[in-house]
Amino acid sequence: MATQHLLTLTGLTIYPVKSCRGIPLNEAELTPRGLARDREWMVVDENGRFLTQREEPRMALVSTELTPTALMLRAPGLPPLLVPLEHRPRAHRTVQVWRDTVDAPDEGAEAAAWISQALGRTLFLVRFPEEFRRLSNREWTGDVEAENRFSDAYPILVISEESLADLNRRIGGDPLPMERFRTNLVIAGGPAYIEDAIPSLSATGIELRLVKPCTRCSITATNHLTGDVGVEPLKTLAGYRRSERPAGVIFGQNALLIRGVGMKLRKGMVFTASSP
Repeated sequence: MATQHLLTLTGLTIYPVKSCRGIPLNEAELTPRGLARDREWMVVDENGRFLTQREEPRMALVSTELTPTALMLRAPGLPPLLVPLEHRPRAHRTVQVWRDTVDAPDEGAEAAAWISQALGRTLFLVRFPEEFRRLSNREWTGDVEAENRFSDAYPILVISEESLADLNRRIGGDPLPMERFRTNLVIAGGPAYIEDAIPSLSATGIELRLVKPCTRCSITATNHLTGDVGVEPLKTLAGYRRSERPAGVIFGQNALLIRGVGMKLRKGMVFTASSP
């Protein structure tokens, strides 16, 4: 007999620029590509290949903010950069994000100069094109054509407070913050790793389907205050969270939006879920 759970949404974060710092929110609109503004921009090199903290941990020091009219970027030692939210005619740049090639609007010379100075190499800032459909892997999404922007593969990532608490207990010492895992939705109210056991999260007019465990990389070991890279949590996770399918160390669940486009998620709202 299935067990019913009431799970509270306790954290809500978007990451406007892939691999830069996120923005905690009290509410966020659901779109066909995940949360509004999430991973809408991306940093690329001269060859159009995407850049992340895996190659450049200092991206953790680039903070993001959304004003009513602009994306604002900040980095140590630099004045803020304002990138207008309004879609304008732009030259396009062919960019690569994992297996996908995207013809993306280039945010221009000023943005390129700023991000290049912030990270110490020639780089460019691009935006996800409004007209492009980038789909998640159908091996995991099944009958759903799940869109995303510049996220690695899936539009929404879910982790429970209890899972992080259990991981931190195993690690010992100073607890790791949830931001290490670049989580969109933090839930609470169930046992540790409840996100692995439930197929979906539901609220009035909203359904999220949890489809694939998230394999973790060195980004989780990057200190977001200093840019330094350590060994945790990967060292501890490897001891008890190693998976064959998907292959790697797993923590958190990737999710898709089934119902609720145009609705808003709000901190404090309660999801219902059932586990076997």
